Amino acid sequence: MPHITANDLKTRGIAAIEAVLADGRTEAVVSVRGADRYVVMDLHHYQHLRECELEAALAESHADIAAGRFVVESADQHAARLQALIANDRAAGAKALPPQAPAMPRRRGGAKPQAKPQVKARTKAKAA
Repeated sequence: MPHITANDLKTRGIAAIEAVLADGRTEAVVSVRGADRYVVMDLHHYQHLRECELEAALAESHADIAAGRFVVESADQHAARLQALIANDRAAGAKALPPQAPAMPRRRGGAKPQAKPQVKARTKAKAA
């Protein structure tokens, strides 16, 4: 699979991606500081991969139904079962996880609060 460096993207922009994908390739790896981090691909190839994922999920569902791995219940029964599962997970997790610090409130506009610099009070020593 062809590679594009982050520096190529920075200097050449989308032209770097187009150059790599121009000769029939459908995807390229983007490396950042020498490490492979991202994959870019043309939209048609991406849509094909998404369709493949959905077909695989559908085949999995059909296999579950054929094997009898399903539950028939009303919406209320389903909601109650999920609430019980959540309560059980929380009870099990409360014993295993340490308490977490509360989240800092955010200021208006979503910006994180900035720490105020510490100012030390200076006093002059009085001559006695």
